[in-house]
Amino acid sequence: MNDNIMLPPALIANIGNEVRDFSVKASRAQPVKTSIALVFFGTFWLAFTSIFVVAFLGPLFAGREVHFTSNDVPVVAGPGNLGPIIVPALIIGLFVLVGLALLGFGLSMLFRKGGYFVGTPGRLIHYHRGSIRSVDWEQFSGDIEVSGNDQKGNITLGMRTGRMVSSKNGPDRYVPDTFYISGIPDVYQIERLCRIRIKENDPTPVSTQA
Repeated sequence: MNDNIMLPPALIANIGNEVRDFSVKASRAQPVKTSIALVFFGTFWLAFTSIFVVAFLGPLFAGREVHFTSNDVPVVAGPGNLGPIIVPALIIGLFVLVGLALLGFGLSMLFRKGGYFVGTPGRLIHYHRGSIRSVDWEQFSGDIEVSGNDQKGNITLGMRTGRMVSSKNGPDRYVPDTFYISGIPDVYQIERLCRIRIKENDPTPVSTQA
């Protein structure tokens, strides 16, 4: 499928004599909704942090004193006495940097190209800016999500690897890693081919009943 796509020479050399199930060029690194969610979260984080920036640092920029409490002790900081405000300012600055990082990463992923994807009977190959990543089909769990339409859709492949995420209001939960193929044509046919190869390479023993 999509054999008319001109693949980079390095990718062709990596494939070698393997049969190609499909080859496709993705227009995005990940689905738009995933990037937008990160952008919104980064924006919300910065908006929330700006409240503390204005409350603690705003008066200093205007040449006025800041009054706050530390360990139930009233503290006054001003242009001539910045010592008491240094630690709070560093903490606030750290939160601002986190928000900027989240926002910047979300925007970069929103406009980042996806590169080339090639499926063979044994593996899924991803090429982007000279870097090649090869993942055996057995590394995927078979949990597949498809969105968009057949002219331009997204495939999210769940993997067997993942991480534990702690929760304050409940037990820890396992979050699997994901592999994105975003902004591609013929998404349903490619999803079907991926599902076939994942099942063929499933390392889980088939249970038989006597």
